[in-house]
Amino acid sequence: MRWAESFPWRRVIAPLLGAASVFAFAPFGGFPIVWLTLGGLYALLGTAADKRVPAREGALLGGLFGLGGFLAGVSWIFVSLSTFGGMPTAIAAFATLLFCAGMALYPALAGALFARLAPPPGWRRALVFAALWTLSEWLRGWVLTGFPWLAAGYAQTPPSPLAGFAPIVGVYGVSLLTALTGAFLAEIFRGGRQKGTRPQTAVVTVLLAALFCGGVALSGHAWTTPQGQLTRVALLQGNIAQDDKWLSEKLEQSLLAYYYLTRDNPARLTVLPEAALPMFYSDVPEDYLDAMNQFAARQDGDLLFGIVTGDWSQYANSAVSLGVSGSQRYDKSHLVPFGEFVPPGFAWFLDMVHIPMSGFTPGRKTQAPFLIDGQRIAVNICYEDAFGEEIIGALPEATILLNISNMAWFGNSLAPAQHLQIARMRALETGRMILRATNTGMTAIIGADGVVQAALPPFTRAALTGDVQGYAGETPYTRWGNWLTVGIAFLLLAFACPKIGGFPFSSRWKA
Repeated sequence: MRWAESFPWRRVIAPLLGAASVFAFAPFGGFPIVWLTLGGLYALLGTAADKRVPAREGALLGGLFGLGGFLAGVSWIFVSLSTFGGMPTAIAAFATLLFCAGMALYPALAGALFARLAPPPGWRRALVFAALWTLSEWLRGWVLTGFPWLAAGYAQTPPSPLAGFAPIVGVYGVSLLTALTGAFLAEIFRGGRQKGTRPQTAVVTVLLAALFCGGVALSGHAWTTPQGQLTRVALLQGNIAQDDKWLSEKLEQSLLAYYYLTRDNPARLTVLPEAALPMFYSDVPEDYLDAMNQFAARQDGDLLFGIVTGDWSQYANSAVSLGVSGSQRYDKSHLVPFGEFVPPGFAWFLDMVHIPMSGFTPGRKTQAPFLIDGQRIAVNICYEDAFGEEIIGALPEATILLNISNMAWFGNSLAPAQHLQIARMRALETGRMILRATNTGMTAIIGADGVVQAALPPFTRAALTGDVQGYAGETPYTRWGNWLTVGIAFLLLAFACPKIGGFPFSSRWKA
């Protein structure tokens, strides 16, 4: 039928593939799904490239893929704007759509470049796709303060065979291998349908098998070594509703919740989540701090909690400790746009939302780890742990990583589980255990191998206790950061793409 032949099916399939990719991430955990969806995008873009359509068609397909993925995967932004931010529903929906469309510009860029630069079908074309996809994710992770959420590599935490590469190349390197896996699978599928492609299919199959075997072999390698004795920790989850958190009449409820949790769960290190005490540090009753200090001292330990420091003229989102190790403090340095600071020209945004304390002062980029129970604990707050290149700034000095968060802003959505998976990738990259104390979930203890050792059910008031081990040493990723992967991506483009330069024989290859 003529209408079926002329209908732009690629433009319908692309956003569906993007939306389906979300099932590869937590809480669903179907990590092979993103291999298939990226393989599908590779096939769609390859069809467009073979027909020599304008680069804008590649941009459209990549953008639609990204739009479908972000609308399905970060819909919790609407929850924070509408349910808890007080923004009118229609405006919150439009703002969420606009944000997702902005994030979709990065895969659109990758699609446009692929349509323009793609070599003939085969393993070299797969290399170009993987390199462009990786560079687009890397750009998204730092341009305009960055939003690295849903980078393809995050779906490849254990038990994925690609997880073993994380300590070497980090999440973007794993994204490169994820995109390469999808493209290889698409090439194998194409080889099964077309005659005369058997040599190319054989090469791709061998490369894919080597990739999986290498990942499995690397997953058994310990890059870091235990440091010091075990430390008993108690991670407290107060489960204070976001609607109640900043109400003055509910303040006593928050204070008592953490008072009793601390009293009933003694440990060498007790951790309360981000902004656990919803007030300025200077306003906390002295008898309350004395009581919490005594709870820590009875275990010859320390207590760490999130709170706002400073005053109304200048304030910071901080973590403060008290106890036998003395007072220590960390100020959050990577602030959330529109949540913790308002970019220039967007003051009108505050008129639509009701976010308490939206003008935080950022802390220094480099801050000393907390010295507690013989361990050096590097603290980060909220989504700071989504930026691996910043987390490694505390290494190799730090022996344990600690994140405190308040995910109540996003309700019962995908955000808490996705955030936990991001933390698992940080554990793999650094070879360190990670502690997470959150208000509503997911409070967890993560091993240096990226496996969750224990976690509390979300939306419960409880304490997670356990013994944690510090680790010393460096992984290749902590030495080189993301630059190794970025360099590899550019080398792959130079090697596999004749329109960029390529090797002398590149103009003579055959499909």
